[in-house]
Parts: sequence; C-alpha cells; structure tokens
Amino acid sequence: MKAVLCPAFGAPLEVADIDTPRPGPGQVRIQVAAAGVNFADSLLIAGTYQEKLAPPLVPGLELAGTVAELGDGVAGLAVGDRVMATVSGGAFAEQAVADLTDVHRLPDGLDFVTAAGFPVAYGTSHMALTAKAGLKAGETLLVHGAAGGVGLTAVEVGAAMGATVIATAGGPDKVKVALDHGAHHGIDYKSEDIRERVKALTGGRGADVVYDPVGGSVFDASLRCIAPDGRILVIGFASGTVPQIPANILLVKNVTIIGYWWGAYRKLDPARVRASMAEALAWWADGRLRPHVSATLPLAEAARALAMLKDRSATGKVVLTVG
Repeated sequence: MKAVLCPAFGAPLEVADIDTPRPGPGQVRIQVAAAGVNFADSLLIAGTYQEKLAPPLVPGLELAGTVAELGDGVAGLAVGDRVMATVSGGAFAEQAVADLTDVHRLPDGLDFVTAAGFPVAYGTSHMALTAKAGLKAGETLLVHGAAGGVGLTAVEVGAAMGATVIATAGGPDKVKVALDHGAHHGIDYKSEDIRERVKALTGGRGADVVYDPVGGSVFDASLRCIAPDGRILVIGFASGTVPQIPANILLVKNVTIIGYWWGAYRKLDPARVRASMAEALAWWADGRLRPHVSATLPLAEAARALAMLKDRSATGKVVLTVG
C-alpha cells in the first residue's frame, strides 16, 4: 500500500510502498478515505512529540474511511461500516489499524473529509471545556489561535455551551472566521492589545476561562486578563515558546492552570473519551457545530499540508485525501 513515510527524524517526507498492516485482537483495519493534519504531526516527525514513534514512521493521528477487516474479539462493527478513528501514527496511508476503543461510527450525512478532521480537534475542545475547565453558561471564554484547528472548535463548543466567546487571531480575515463560527467578539492580536481589549469587553473583570494552544506571549497576556478564580487551559505551544508561570500571580488571583493533553485519555479513560465524542457528534447532528476544512490535498502533498499549519496560512482543518 502507499503511505507517507518519515525515514528519519527531521528528514523529508516521502511516499513509499509499505506492507499493509494487519489488525490484532481488539483492532480494526480501515481503508482510509481521508486523514486530518495536525500540528502534532510536525512534532511527531521531528521526534519531539509527547508520544514518540521510532522511524521510519508513518505520521497521521486521525482518519476516516470504511472498515476493511476486524481483529479477533471485535464486536459492534462490520466490514464496510463508515467510521472515523484516532491512532498513534499511521493515518497518512491507504490503510490503517486502530484500536476498537478509538473507532467511532459516522452519523448519516457526515462525509469522510469532514470526519477526518473531527476527532482530534473537537475531541480536545469538548472534553477540555466540559470536563476539565467546567465552563458554565454565562461565563466568558477567551480562545487563542481561534481560527486554527483546535481553536476554532473551542469557539464553537464554547458558544454551544452558552458562554460569551472572545476570540483572538492574527489578522482581520482570521478574526472573521472565528466570528462566523460563533465568537461574540474578536481581537486581532497583530494590531490590538489582548489584555486591554479583554478588560474592556468584560467591564474590567477579565475572562473566566482561557483556552490556549499558543503559549509564549499570548499566555502572558492571559495571566493579565484572567478573572479572579479563572481557569487557564494549557493546550499546546504553537508559538514555539513554553511559558514559565509566575506562581505569585496564581496565588493573588486564585487562578487555576490546567495542563491538558487529550491524547493521554485515550488510554487513561477511553470510556470518557467515547462519551465526550458521542456528545460532540450529537451536537454536530443538531447543527451546533460546523466543522471548517479550509484545504484538502492529496496524500502525496503531506509535507505541503504540514507547512500550511506551521506558517499559519490555513484556517480550521487541513485534510489529506487518499485514493
């Protein structure tokens, strides 16, 4: 089968013929129709991701397609079923193997391209805001990187939960994307001061919950505009800078910093992940979530797709189509 291969950490990606994977007990082989592209894939092929794979490796953490083969002990699925799945690498290929606990049947009307970009971003944001931060209706949610893959889903999830959503993004076009997907206010961090605008929009109180996949100076701004008893979700460090947190500010403002890596819960608490995903899919079916795929590219252009995420030229999700 054809697959995108990373022959060594930091080496250029290539399309190669490799053996088709076989499912083990409790696993499913999926004929991949599309695969979502995530910032984490760039970390995976650089050898700096939390979950390391030894090269040569096939990147890709999420996919959608049809069930091609069932491993021993698999029940509840049949060959030919339309599904989406998360994997610990291997999605950028014509075939992929996933654990049954990570496979989700697609509701009617959810196409493969949209579904391929659904699990990681919506899974991350839904569990972050419902279970980790405990966002409540009427609270103010500040979302950074709000036009990006996970940021845009946080905007939608927060709005669906009844929060007032303030979105930050780089440039008026990206701010507009966030506003079009449910944000109540937008801040262009290239021309506006995040702290001053958040304070002005909240009558000086600040944001109750901050969703931060960016880090760096954006995190510093969050500390200066978080409300008393506020919660900051540390989602990632797309800026490339890991912030150092001054504990005195946490003490004085009674701030809670929540470290959150959604992928860990696939093993720690798969039932919790499945329940969260089921609710997110139900919200999609009700029209409360509107996934945004800004670009689709063929499998052979995986390197270009990753570059679009790194240079922030894409909004929402970028998806690779297979076949």
